[in-house]
Amino acid sequence: MASASSSTADAALRFEGVAVGYGDRTLLSGVDLHVGHGKVVAIMGGSGSGKTTLLRAATGQLRLKAGKVSVLGQDLGSSGSDGLFGLRKRMGVLFQQGALFTDLDVFENVAFPLREHTKMSETDIRERVLGKLEGVGLRAAAHLKTAELSGGMARRVALARAVVMNPELVLYDEPFAGLDPISLGVTAQLIRKMADELGCASVLITHDVDESFAIADYVYLVGRGGVVAHGVPADLSASDDPYVKQFLRGEPDGPVAFQYPETPDYLAWLARQQGGRR
Repeated sequence: MASASSSTADAALRFEGVAVGYGDRTLLSGVDLHVGHGKVVAIMGGSGSGKTTLLRAATGQLRLKAGKVSVLGQDLGSSGSDGLFGLRKRMGVLFQQGALFTDLDVFENVAFPLREHTKMSETDIRERVLGKLEGVGLRAAAHLKTAELSGGMARRVALARAVVMNPELVLYDEPFAGLDPISLGVTAQLIRKMADELGCASVLITHDVDESFAIADYVYLVGRGGVVAHGVPADLSASDDPYVKQFLRGEPDGPVAFQYPETPDYLAWLARQQGGRR
């Protein structure tokens, strides 16, 4: 399979031998991942595979069990609280449910990061926000309340807010979830457009194959406790790996079992439950 890149200098986000999990449980280990500036990279996998956990590691919300995460050339593990805050100002995040403020209108939702983190004048804020809303086709919706937005419109407003600071790295958590076919296609093309126009690195945490493959430069497929496969979309489409084939085709039978696997934690919990009922 093709290599994402061998250069460290062009990495907006890099994972090196990363292991992540919660408590005593490790979800993923040995993760090596590279996202270059201006590239759209999809991290895909089934529910519970650890995709969103990797996003939390990329934003410094989760302590690593092993390995190293570098964001925009800085090691998150040695950045400290001030360094981490500075890095987050250079990043944009599109949350899975949009996370818009319900008591603010569309304009003020998008303007919020500028008011919090810059000293821009009201004139400059108005110009920047309306420009971003223009980019997602919602300039004339600036006055609307969030309750007046459709799901697709709300996702586009959240996208405008995620890029209003002109970030160098944007992380998208399930950007296509719950969208109708038209909104889904529009959102996918907007993500590609933003990456090309801003030159920012974009990471999609997703399980939507068609939309991701249409815009991604590179894909990582996670599962079975690590990275199962990676490459350009054409590489994965041509793969003979049973796990890759099952995921891409949505087949019910294969290496990915329907039942969540039994773990020592579960068996210990079950024993306590049974013991308490005797």
